[in-house]
Amino acid sequence: MNKKKIIIVGGGAAGFFCAANLDPEKFEVKILEQNSDVLQKVKISGGGRCNVTHACFDPRELVQFYPRGNRELMSVFSKFQPGDTMEWFANRNISLKIENDNRIFPESNSSQTIIDCFKKEIAEKNFEILTKTTVLDIQKEENQYLIKTNNGNFSADFVIYTTGSSPKSLKILENLGHKTVSAVPSLFTFNIKDDLLKNLPGTSFDYAEVNIPKLKTDESGSLLITHWGLSGPAILKISARKARELFALNYQFEIEVNFIAKNIYEAEALLLEFKQNHPKKTIGQSKIFDVTSRFWSKLLEISGVNPEKQIANISAKEIKTLLENLCKKTFKVDGKSTFKDEFVTAGGVELKEINFKNMSSKILENFYIAGEVLNIDALTGGFNFQACWSEGWLIAQDLNSK
Repeated sequence: MNKKKIIIVGGGAAGFFCAANLDPEKFEVKILEQNSDVLQKVKISGGGRCNVTHACFDPRELVQFYPRGNRELMSVFSKFQPGDTMEWFANRNISLKIENDNRIFPESNSSQTIIDCFKKEIAEKNFEILTKTTVLDIQKEENQYLIKTNNGNFSADFVIYTTGSSPKSLKILENLGHKTVSAVPSLFTFNIKDDLLKNLPGTSFDYAEVNIPKLKTDESGSLLITHWGLSGPAILKISARKARELFALNYQFEIEVNFIAKNIYEAEALLLEFKQNHPKKTIGQSKIFDVTSRFWSKLLEISGVNPEKQIANISAKEIKTLLENLCKKTFKVDGKSTFKDEFVTAGGVELKEINFKNMSSKILENFYIAGEVLNIDALTGGFNFQACWSEGWLIAQDLNSK
């Protein structure tokens, strides 16, 4: 039997997972990767530990973590979700563990475990990986595709396009007739210069609330002060959900932060109760709220409150200033920073041009598209990879059934 030829463009998560599930009896497969190594995002994910997926096993809940693509992914996740991902790896003797925040990592704490697993699967199927191979153009011929690269030309019966969302890769799809949404950054941290944050990098808050008044949007979660401003899940969530709007604002806007996620009246009640019970304590030594001593000292400083003052002698005006800085502090955001090395974009191929039953193009015959090249992205926590695994699996199932 003559094997059908498949070219997978892009050696990332979606492309490799698809290849790992293809039938080697039916297909001759080549993975083309422009970089000198494959699976680079897998390698750096989760600080080099690889955040494989997330322990959310209900597709209806899972799709809520995707600012773009949630409606379309409902059917995808109903066929292959994080529980299936865990089983897939378990069947290959890769042990995964669920951490306290529900992120899932390999027991080895090394992304190399995942990379080696994929490479082993590909090698056992005798599929070929070609690195330093940049696709320059794809042309539709009668019953095949011609893939032009810097490393020669290839013909394919089926193309699986999993390039990520670089402008060049989107341009190739546009030339083939697909519509795309311009890519903008998602999942980023906020650059803020403010006296309250100065010299406090590494200070974290278990549960804070942030809102962007101009966009009438808010998020909550843990918060982290960094060398350049604010980060942590609360910031990353709001940056992902409002990626396009923040791009339009050129990353210049105001953000309001409630460091303790209590309104001013609740915070005032706690402070007054403490004042009544411990009148002789100095305000600097008073542990009233769930914040670090360093942050409390800085808060008193920028609020103009003498830390040596007995709490009984704190004026109503000082209390008001202190609580406003704690519960309603406004910061000017001036730019953004990429979150670690996990660069994610919002944008890509128009979703209405994809058949989400099998991830095939509605524009091009025998052409499949998956991964970040689609206008789908997620919050941090293993969700972007899960979309890649699920989409890649669907493509493989569809092709194997032909």
